[in-house]
Amino acid sequence: MDPNKYRPSSSFNSPHWTTNSGAPVWNNNNSVTVGVRGPILLEDYQLVEKLANFDRERIPERVVHARGASAKGFFEVTHDISHLTCADFLRSPGVQTPVIVRFSTVIHERGSPETLRDPRGFAVKFYTREGNFDMVGNNIPVFFIRDGMKFPDMVHALKPNPKNHIQEGWRIADFFSHIPESMNMFTFLFDDVGIPINYRHMEGFGVHTFLLVNSEGRETLVKFHWKPTCGVKSLLDDEANIVGGKNHSHATQDLYDSIARGEYPEWGLFIQVMDPSDEDKFEFDPLDVTKIWPEDRFPLHPVGRMVLNRNPDNFFQENEQLAFCPALVVPGIHYSDDKLLQTRIFSYQDTQRHRLGGNYLMLPWNAPKNAHHNNHHDGFMNFMHRDEEVNYFPSRFDPARHSERFPTPARPLAGRRERAVIAKENNFQQPGERFRSFDPARQERFVNRIVNDLLLDCRTSQEIRRVWVGYMTQCDQGLGKRIAAKLQAAGAL
Repeated sequence: MDPNKYRPSSSFNSPHWTTNSGAPVWNNNNSVTVGVRGPILLEDYQLVEKLANFDRERIPERVVHARGASAKGFFEVTHDISHLTCADFLRSPGVQTPVIVRFSTVIHERGSPETLRDPRGFAVKFYTREGNFDMVGNNIPVFFIRDGMKFPDMVHALKPNPKNHIQEGWRIADFFSHIPESMNMFTFLFDDVGIPINYRHMEGFGVHTFLLVNSEGRETLVKFHWKPTCGVKSLLDDEANIVGGKNHSHATQDLYDSIARGEYPEWGLFIQVMDPSDEDKFEFDPLDVTKIWPEDRFPLHPVGRMVLNRNPDNFFQENEQLAFCPALVVPGIHYSDDKLLQTRIFSYQDTQRHRLGGNYLMLPWNAPKNAHHNNHHDGFMNFMHRDEEVNYFPSRFDPARHSERFPTPARPLAGRRERAVIAKENNFQQPGERFRSFDPARQERFVNRIVNDLLLDCRTSQEIRRVWVGYMTQCDQGLGKRIAAKLQAAGAL
């Protein structure tokens, strides 16, 4: 028998049942008992192993993005941007890179309906020749907060009440009455686009500002955008109630069925770019994640296309164990000083190590597909075969050396250590402009959602309502008046 022939894979299934250790099982229906009626003997290893394995089938649920669906495919470069980045997978048109993508809802539990008003995650893992690049974004181009210090509190406010496990509008209204920067996010989330019809008809955004670095070391600020070729479609509230009432997994099923039929979802990747020397020239801070870059000033440039043409072989391995982290970048792509991005660089890898273990990057769909080498040894569930005698660096006995140096951001950093708000908050201009771009019916739907879902909650106080009216009035005077009028008509202001 060749001890290296078989690997943990259903491709090597034996024709009969076995235990996890490979011992044959001749009866998988009955436990070992004293006599026909029992009691059961503790020595029944087969029973104990079966129950113990079953008891541990579930791993910790993601704190956010628990509900999700994944698919596999490829990314193909269609336009040359090698003058902006030295990233190998973007080196020239025609280059294809394998990808795996996970779409998700953000706030609710793993089994929650996919028709709830909630941001959607849009995470893409590129298996490049220089390692994995994770573009971990959402379907909305902005976010609620700009500083990661507020992230745990924000999630707690959006999650169900810890006393009764019910998501309640007064808690959301209360928290965000302290966060005026969130108004831009609400003009997306409580707009018609707040409930995508499915994952195929959904945009994706890198959300944060990143840096592209070319072979000469020149830096360019960049925003990433995914545009579905089949267009953007959403559900209105009544439609969402009908769809969710019939199938709480409708988006997952739509994605799976469309790929199975050969109707492969496709997105175009576009970028917005900015010279770092210009970042102080605008009325907003380009690194502020609560702001968009207006497309009339920063047009979209095409880069490539992504096609999803394969469904998961196993949901648990390719969805539940699939782990993304915005810290995973490749040469030619780097982090900006965006405060929230800097927080996520740590937080995402930390939560994956808690959820999946310290060796989560060894799991097949998290592991890089290029040859890799380091001295990160051992730890729980380390299953990499290693026969080296040298596990330190440097060494004259180990042929592995440093890689060739690649360009990295070189701008000098200076400043005092402090906890402070950015200078250009400008919290209300963009949400006001977005609201005014809606047609009258769309404006009315937005106003009704803010009023009915948040401000008319019986526990939302008069003070909180006045704060929200003040914020909305600063966004647009007409908007503030309409919200105030509806509250007054309900006797709530």
